[in-house]
Amino acid sequence: MITEADEALLRRALAIAARAVAQGDAPYGSLLAGPDGGILAEAHNTVRRDNDITAHPELKLARWAARELDPDTAARTTMYTSCQPCGMCGGGIVRSGIGRVVYALSTDQLVTLNPESGAWPTPAEDGPALHEEARLPIEAYYRPS
Repeated sequence: MITEADEALLRRALAIAARAVAQGDAPYGSLLAGPDGGILAEAHNTVRRDNDITAHPELKLARWAARELDPDTAARTTMYTSCQPCGMCGGGIVRSGIGRVVYALSTDQLVTLNPESGAWPTPAEDGPALHEEARLPIEAYYRPS
């Protein structure tokens, strides 16, 4: 359930997205709020500026949380973001331990506004392969002698 406090922080994420556009960057903004609702960090999309395909604000904040917060605190944070996180960012959010995400536009709504957002092709994949060889470094790491 989204509260009035959530809406206020979500509006701040939208303002970050608008500021990104004013700076010549893509229109995506996010912030991370702590357990008390205070803003811990903010970010916007700098994919073009940084020439970095991973420079989504959600992933930047997930990295920040993983570095700067202990797991218990991270689990009690909320990310507010202008659009539903993509698969890459969603994976980072899960791995960072962030407890909750509140977003404004769904992926389907974004694609309606910008059809190119849904035009990512799926790469061809082959595998699994070489199980006996591939398992050796995994076992060495997780089951050291």
